[in-house]
Amino acid sequence: MEDLTIQYVNWDKEENLESHRTEGLDGESLVVRRGQPFKVSLKLGGGGYDPAKHRLFFKILLGNLYVQIPVAFSKQLARPDWAAYFQADSLASDPQNMSVYLCTPASAPVGIYQLQLHMLSPYYHRVYKVGSFTLLCNPWLKEDSVYMPLERQREEYVQNDFGLLYMGTPSNNAARPWSFDQYEADILQICMKLLEVSPQHQKDWKADYLSRGDPVYIGRVVSAMINSQDDQGVLMGRWSGSYSDGVHPTKWTGSGDILKQWAASNCSPVKYGQCWVFAGVMCTVMRVLGIPCRVITNFNSAHDTNANLVIEEYYSVMGEKLPRSNDSIWNFHVWVEGWMRRKDLGMAFDGWQVLDPTPQERSSGIFCCGPASVKAVQDKELSMVYDVPFVYAEMNAEVHTFIVSDNKSFQVDVDTERVGALIYTKAIGTNQPQDITADYKARKAPVPYSLDAPANGPTTMSRSAAFVPEPAAFNRRPRQGLAVSLKFQHVPAAGDDICFVVVVANLENTAKRLRQHVNAQVKEYSNLPGGTFWEDHRVMQIGPLQTLQIAHQIPYETCEVLIGEDLVNLAVVIEDMGSQERVLAYDEFNIGNPEILIEVPNSQKVVLKKEHQAQLTFKNPFRMAIGGVLTIVGGGLLENKINIRVHLNPGETMQKTITFRPKMAGIKMLHASLALSNTPVVVRGFQTIRVKPM
Repeated sequence: MEDLTIQYVNWDKEENLESHRTEGLDGESLVVRRGQPFKVSLKLGGGGYDPAKHRLFFKILLGNLYVQIPVAFSKQLARPDWAAYFQADSLASDPQNMSVYLCTPASAPVGIYQLQLHMLSPYYHRVYKVGSFTLLCNPWLKEDSVYMPLERQREEYVQNDFGLLYMGTPSNNAARPWSFDQYEADILQICMKLLEVSPQHQKDWKADYLSRGDPVYIGRVVSAMINSQDDQGVLMGRWSGSYSDGVHPTKWTGSGDILKQWAASNCSPVKYGQCWVFAGVMCTVMRVLGIPCRVITNFNSAHDTNANLVIEEYYSVMGEKLPRSNDSIWNFHVWVEGWMRRKDLGMAFDGWQVLDPTPQERSSGIFCCGPASVKAVQDKELSMVYDVPFVYAEMNAEVHTFIVSDNKSFQVDVDTERVGALIYTKAIGTNQPQDITADYKARKAPVPYSLDAPANGPTTMSRSAAFVPEPAAFNRRPRQGLAVSLKFQHVPAAGDDICFVVVVANLENTAKRLRQHVNAQVKEYSNLPGGTFWEDHRVMQIGPLQTLQIAHQIPYETCEVLIGEDLVNLAVVIEDMGSQERVLAYDEFNIGNPEILIEVPNSQKVVLKKEHQAQLTFKNPFRMAIGGVLTIVGGGLLENKINIRVHLNPGETMQKTITFRPKMAGIKMLHASLALSNTPVVVRGFQTIRVKPM
């Protein structure tokens, strides 16, 4: 009798990748999703397979852990968890060519598995190393704890390889394009490597492997590994100072370059990241692992260091914001949400979970945050794991504002609406933002001030929303004789003067002599303001029940100190020289950047694997010549990024034409960024393109 041997193994990649929705994920081995069968075809040598004489079983190994699975004659006879069975009628038709289906449990650990086939007969026991396969979570499968019910959700939060990250302020925000790059070469292997070098795996590889079936555990590991505070994490954060030994965070365009640099440098941290970079990279890793993920922006995000749900802010009598508190409000903060069941909390808290890889505070001894159930945050369930109190404070802290005079602080306002004023994510299937503020916090009706309410000291405050052209609309009803607000003539834009009006209302029937102090400071989005770069001080008269509008203009040349993501903290203090009453109004705003226009002729006819063109146009709005490198990227559209050196005089227009050949069907993004020399300023533009199959 001739011995049974294996001559050839066919992983049936095309069929398996299509059925498992893993096409494009560039793995060295077959990439499949848990809980769903995949096919392996075997060509046998010798006399062929005889069920009366031969017995087959697979040994599946994850590290040194393994499970042995006998090959059943039908799906119905297979094991309910780890299963292997012959394709119907494959043995009867040809005993030397057989197809076997393998299926893992819906809760199997994520990782790279080795597959062995054991052949037993009365005369021998042979072991064949079939190869390896990579196992991911399965949001298409109801039994998987990351199951997401709607196909359009899965397309957006798992398969989509581009996104929009929202930055700026609640009243003047901008969408920044980001390439998640999960289909780029080596990204899948790098994400698997990230799990392998985590402290959890290095400390106890067995416990780590056994825990990787739970997306809650995976989320905590990934959240910690994206930053490098206490491990071999991907990114090093920096929010001030010099970035000359790395890349300024504003100049990253996607996750691929960052992950590849980390892997190529033997897991040394990549310099540098800030919150949107940390979040963008984490979203990539989560989507690669099969966990639905989206990027979230919380505008006016509180960092409450002493956990009392109060942020204190101090101003001088001259309108300068003072660095007197360890607490802070970031104009925006970016994190991610992962979609998963919370068996540890109960089904009421399933769904979106906050995960924040930006290193701010330790969670159980390591720099990570979450997963915190969004529903738990909304319901103020502060005892629930993980990090719900910290996340709750980021969008619910009160802001107490003080004016400091003669080393004494006078409280002028308590604002319960400013923190967490707006929470955005990219909407499904469009390039528009989705307002999800109500998912995190119940809308509170404003509590009006009573005209009879006693003043708290000789100082009051009125704060107006930026860019609202209603000079008579004050957010706070004054408690004494004056009210003040700021009104902008237009949204401040790069290359323009900043024009605004201070509106002062005398609510008493007596004339007053006033001092006005206006102060503008540079502010990084995550830090307290720096020094004053413009100010104005004057004395003026106001008649009984009169409203004054004092126009101001900050020259563009003065604003050149603003770079990158810098904002302006603008404050005005009006002092009644008779009563010593002081009224404060303030606002923080960003300068709108110009955009690169991208147009694709015949965009409705873009077809897979055919050459197409895109035209890029940009006019220099600045009053000075600019130069830098124009970078064009497009996952699934361009094989490699395109770099073009650009120099433009004031008012000069750039026009460039590029050629692209799509390699993946579906909606893709073409993204251009012009990084200006000797400054962190980056001008951007993007265009989404629907690529049709051939």
